[in-house]
Amino acid sequence: MFLGLNLLLLEGISAGELIFVFLVVLLFFGSKSIPKMARTLGRGMRQLRDASQQIQDDIQSAAFDDESNSLKSTKKKTD
Repeated sequence: MFLGLNLLLLEGISAGELIFVFLVVLLFFGSKSIPKMARTLGRGMRQLRDASQQIQDDIQSAAFDDESNSLKSTKKKTD
């Protein structure tokens, strides 16, 4: 999924444009702060991915709990 998203974002950008953007970023931020920024961005993306996975797990566990509770109440009514 992420690979397809990345290809969509980079579809209209040529190699020359990417090099130009990289040079501008290098001029603005300097070579020492770029690794710090990249590390911070990576950590933020990881936290976002972990949070979204946690939300998905919570939703799935709530759905399974609801299904098991409805099955138990159906069995009690038939007994």
